[in-house]
Amino acid sequence: MNLKTQLKRLAEEAFLSLKRTKGKEELENFRIAYLGRKGTLTRILRRIKDLPLEERKVIGKRANGLKQQLEEGLKLRLSRVEERRKVERFDITLPGIKPRLGHLHPITLISEEIRGTFQELGFEMVAGPEIETEYYNFEALNFPPEHPARDSFDSFYLAPEILLRSHTSPVQIRVMEKRKPPLRIITIGRCYRRDAIDASHFPVFHQIEGLMVGEKISFSHLKGVLTYFLQKIFSPDIRVRFLPSYFPFTEPSAEVSISCIFCKGAGCSSCGGSGWIEILGAGMINPMVLRKVKYDPEKFTGFAFGMGIERIAMLKHRISDIRLFWENDLRFLEQF
Repeated sequence: MNLKTQLKRLAEEAFLSLKRTKGKEELENFRIAYLGRKGTLTRILRRIKDLPLEERKVIGKRANGLKQQLEEGLKLRLSRVEERRKVERFDITLPGIKPRLGHLHPITLISEEIRGTFQELGFEMVAGPEIETEYYNFEALNFPPEHPARDSFDSFYLAPEILLRSHTSPVQIRVMEKRKPPLRIITIGRCYRRDAIDASHFPVFHQIEGLMVGEKISFSHLKGVLTYFLQKIFSPDIRVRFLPSYFPFTEPSAEVSISCIFCKGAGCSSCGGSGWIEILGAGMINPMVLRKVKYDPEKFTGFAFGMGIERIAMLKHRISDIRLFWENDLRFLEQF
């Protein structure tokens, strides 16, 4: 019987035998019988060298092709046997493996806490676009044309008179244009400024903005709302201080500070020895702003305030570097 006929019969026999194998041991026996050092196919391959050149090429190609097919078939059968063994070893009565769940980012957590506190006071949550016009970001808020905040070195301009908002105050203008007093709203969102990145500055940050407009709204209402909020967020024991300041869209304006949460007001490196930490800016809405949205400043008054979410989170959780919020380091995030 010539080698060509032997290869044909061997192929039929080997594939039938491979199909009938069931366990790992049977597959190993198959490998030894056909592909081992003394296997049937190996013996045929050794005889090819004695054939004439032309016949050697044809028989050699067929023999090597058969060897490759058997090796691939054996590998496939082994993988199926291994998969079946894994399934058989699995006890379906065992309790399931609890998946590892993520949790909210610290900025999201503090934002939710802030929102909940103001909702207790009757404030409504609103939102606005992050891409703004110069009118809403500056002009309607009484920023003069020469104000440094309007310079391209401080703000991210996308096109002439179009920029990424540098604060959340434009939302106030948009809401007041569409609605009439009384208003009591807050907005929380991302803002953008050309700040050099360091431990306390980042070009992208989150801000909360609050607004209250109505008849006979006074500075006392502003002090009451902010004092309640700050003592709720930090501690009922903290003191709140209001000092005169300046903002284009409020008059009078105030810089609001809290007694140092680290030294209880005694004076330390965190508060510069003063016992106070500046936390936000606020004030009564400038009559010029009210006129821009067609509110009568003789009839309506109101207050506004704004603060950085990251700053509150850093103070509340004793975080020393704002960059940690953006690095996505699980060692940091898993602490919250």
